[in-house]
Amino acid sequence: MTGLEETLHSEGPCGEAAAESPPVGDLTAVLQALGDPVRLEIVSSLAGASEPRTCGSFALGVTKSTLSHHFRVLREAGLITTRCEGTRKLISLRHADVDGAYPGLIDSILHAAQRELVAGS
Repeated sequence: MTGLEETLHSEGPCGEAAAESPPVGDLTAVLQALGDPVRLEIVSSLAGASEPRTCGSFALGVTKSTLSHHFRVLREAGLITTRCEGTRKLISLRHADVDGAYPGLIDSILHAAQRELVAGS
């Protein structure tokens, strides 16, 4: 299968039952996924959200295809999950799952990123 076919196969079209979320990736995959500033912003935004967000609700200054790539990297690392509701794709952070695998990792990284942002201001 090509990368696009794998993505479509694993996600399924909206309206069909979604496949189970992949397990949280190994520590290297998780840290690499969080090492990109755009993906870190996505995770930070999802961590602060009380409900899942739609794909189009992220204003990050990147193209739609680039944003899709970032979602895919985060999903493959086991950091986010995507589910369909009607024609919308809703994205949520798998905070509890990641904490189960790596306790405190997400909070520590988000706290460090916030400190770095404040120090750079």
